[in-house]
Amino acid sequence: MKDAYTLILSAIDAGEYRPGDRLVESELAERFGVSRTPVREALQRLETQAMLVRDGRSLIVATLDHNQLAELYTVRAELEALAARLAARHATPEEVRVLEGMIAEDRDSGRDPEALARTNRRFHHQLHLASHNRYLVQQLDLVRRSMALMARTTLAAEGRDETALDEHQAIVDAIRAGDGDGADRAVRAHISQAWETRLKLDAERVDG
Repeated sequence: MKDAYTLILSAIDAGEYRPGDRLVESELAERFGVSRTPVREALQRLETQAMLVRDGRSLIVATLDHNQLAELYTVRAELEALAARLAARHATPEEVRVLEGMIAEDRDSGRDPEALARTNRRFHHQLHLASHNRYLVQQLDLVRRSMALMARTTLAAEGRDETALDEHQAIVDAIRAGDGDGADRAVRAHISQAWETRLKLDAERVDG
């Protein structure tokens, strides 16, 4: 059985708890069927990792400000570009086919942004694994954890779902060809577009 920390973190990652939501120790213990002590320890750990912040006596899911988002996207671009470059060198034919299959499944599925966000996370995680570098995968897991603190997915933007899949395909094409430079460029272009889309979504929210 998963421990309290993993259960709470997974719930945040899945969007069940969003930035600004208050986490109550007793409610979490009841929901996950664990005692309050491991929940308390998990909340303290998540606070230390800046996933949660204090609001008076309560703990709430953290919200990333503009500068934090910019920093996160910068780090993500560098690490994912390295992962793609390594994947072009080390990915097995089976791993490439799995990545291609994920893209095909997403094209055939509906256009629910939250569902696409989940499959998008799986695609990127599989890309990280294809780098065959455990230390890089660990660092990218930390980045992915912080990405969960974003209020909404950029895939909710009109037309972004299809263009994102095209960008995924460009990454996989380069990896299949063993083109490390091309994979690097494709990932950087993909993340740059995602960051630009997020900026537009945030601007629209302010205007609203």
